[in-house]
Amino acid sequence: MGAVSTQASFADPELRTLVALATDAAHVDEVLSRALERLNDVIRYDLAAVLELTGEELHVRCARGRLASHKVRAHRIALADFPILREALASGRPTVLTEKDHSHSADPYHGVLDLPDGHSCMVVPLCVRDRKLGAITFDRTLCVPYDDEVVQIANVYAQVVALAMLAAERADDLDREKRRLEEQNRLLEAEVTGVFDPARLMERSRNPAMRRAVELALHVARSDVPVLLSGETGTGKEVLARLIHARSARASHPFVKLNCAALPEGVVESELFGHTKGAFSGADASRPGRFAIANGGTLLLDEVGDLAPQAQAKLLRVLQEGSYEPVGSDYTVKVDVRIIAATHVDLQRAIAEGRFRDDLYYRLNVFPIAIPPLRERREDVVTIAEEYLENLRRRTGRGPWQLTAATRGALERHDWPGNVRELVNCLERAAILCPSGDLAVDLPAGSTVTRAAAPERASEPAELRPLAEVERAYIAEVLQRTRGKVYGPDGAARILGLAPSTLQNRMKKLGIKRLESEA
Repeated sequence: MGAVSTQASFADPELRTLVALATDAAHVDEVLSRALERLNDVIRYDLAAVLELTGEELHVRCARGRLASHKVRAHRIALADFPILREALASGRPTVLTEKDHSHSADPYHGVLDLPDGHSCMVVPLCVRDRKLGAITFDRTLCVPYDDEVVQIANVYAQVVALAMLAAERADDLDREKRRLEEQNRLLEAEVTGVFDPARLMERSRNPAMRRAVELALHVARSDVPVLLSGETGTGKEVLARLIHARSARASHPFVKLNCAALPEGVVESELFGHTKGAFSGADASRPGRFAIANGGTLLLDEVGDLAPQAQAKLLRVLQEGSYEPVGSDYTVKVDVRIIAATHVDLQRAIAEGRFRDDLYYRLNVFPIAIPPLRERREDVVTIAEEYLENLRRRTGRGPWQLTAATRGALERHDWPGNVRELVNCLERAAILCPSGDLAVDLPAGSTVTRAAAPERASEPAELRPLAEVERAYIAEVLQRTRGKVYGPDGAARILGLAPSTLQNRMKKLGIKRLESEA
């Protein structure tokens, strides 16, 4: 490769643009993409990738070049298996691999790309002071080592990329702290003013089925497995989802909701995965999707049964690999999001009718929880009504109101096709018409109301099992489906979203033996 002036690269307007963008966390993925594209003008490569460090593992966040395949973008590297990478990160200095370095313990893409021994390979750490954020790797099929001047140029761009990644990380930290303070403020306000808290009422329910649903929710909150909440409209699926999030290790991170039924098919993917500027008509600026906003926290996919088929396929990939591409982009974004799905649709019927993917259903239905309708827990109706009226009094200064024996009986006999939501709306209307005293609740004549058939509730286990036992059973089921295959795009590790070595360690810990076909 011909000599390239390092000083010219410093004066490059594109580099100055990248520096300006790097201070804005919202543009971090644009910085990564543009930096790699621009570098191809001065550093010849067949693959350039930004790898982000999480714990003791690197994962590809952005990749460019003719070798930047889907397999590369899903690649993860355990530092324990690559001492040269570990040493480069520890020193913070770029490392050019020579022919003697090329082995399974040095080549970052060993087993992923079939590159010749001695091919051009360089690792440039991404560091800001003492923070190790990851690395940029450059690979070329030619067996010519990168020279010192090229290494210096790569190092300059690496500093810009590291700055952008650190700015994004700090912005995420500030956003999480903001959300934590907002939630703390909400709880304090609820304590002082008595804001209606349906989650507390769920936990105090006298109905065995409702108590069971809450018990299951609190049990699964301690894990990260996907949860599928089923129940009629208005039963409190979102309330239970928020309870799971609040009792989980992700409580200090965002809780984000997306109503899949409320969005036109053409914008669902953009809402989920975000889009780049110019991705479609009206996309005047890049915008993060719900997955990016929920990173580190919980994403509730409400009415998931109404999700468009194309979005179902992309959602399945995120669940399997923890990565996606924003609409209009060709870079991969890695996320860590706990999924809770909610539906009033019978998903098994939807599968039979070709409206819902069976493979997505099995990914979501890891831990099903059914929420009973209000007509099946009539013993809770009056308690909910009195709690809501008392909180309405504290919040507005109106009232107080009382429920007569006749009104109590009428509330308990009504079918409540809209469930708790309908009950609250009914009380709100009645309180507007009645300033205080005995509340006259106007209920529709008769209690039989036509409504869509609710999904059959999934059979519930006879007793709660330890999390390790649930995890063992699920991993064993996945291995059974893959016929014992651990590696590869259709292997158990890919389906579970784990590195093969991580899966093998977990199998050993849980006492799961390999199937004969994998032996």
